[in-house]
Amino acid sequence: MKKLRIDVWSDIACPWCYVGKRRLEAALARFPRRDAVEVVWRAFELDPSAKRVLDTEVSYAGRLARKYGVPVAKAEAMIQQMTEVGAADGLDLRFDKVRPGNTFDAHRVLHLAAERGAQDAVKERLLRGYMTEGEAIGEPEVLARLAGEAGLDPDEVRAALASDAHAREVRADEAEARAIGITGVPFFAFGGRYGVSGAQPAEALLGVLQKAWDEAADAPEQAFAEGAACGPDGCA
Repeated sequence: MKKLRIDVWSDIACPWCYVGKRRLEAALARFPRRDAVEVVWRAFELDPSAKRVLDTEVSYAGRLARKYGVPVAKAEAMIQQMTEVGAADGLDLRFDKVRPGNTFDAHRVLHLAAERGAQDAVKERLLRGYMTEGEAIGEPEVLARLAGEAGLDPDEVRAALASDAHAREVRADEAEARAIGITGVPFFAFGGRYGVSGAQPAEALLGVLQKAWDEAADAPEQAFAEGAACGPDGCA
């Protein structure tokens, strides 16, 4: 049976990535060949230099204001808009609870989850933990607990994080992202043929999905569409 793979570069510390996941799920739910589609979550760090857990004394709005060089009131308006967008897709984005930190280990856990057939469940749990529940996903013990709730063996996660397991795979994802020019996430690659940048509406994702499916046997080509995304300099 014909198969189609969707590679999605994203980061846990990325609200648009959470929205993009929901919109992709909505598109897949309407796709008649859903059982023949494989979704693979690829690593992308918005801030590779971040500490394991950042100082929480500065509010999310304060950090956003500093990053964009705007007043805190403007940053709060941006957060409110993002919260409303998330709510429209069924997400409870709680920026007041977010505890920013380094996501490299989270991506290593996601590679372990892929080996155990639980990558999507772990991705969902980490996103919800970070964006809704205020979990410090830079902390190994937090990662072990959340991954355990999503079906992994917490002790196996702890052992992996205590080693350099899957570090090479994370770096390979990031190198591939650079090679194909990905500068913001989420980024969806449908069958290695069509690229969609940003959390575009489910209808748009469904259209690209159908096109990639219909043309899967043809010669490779690339077409890119852009939507709301997060990059190293912030979310827009």
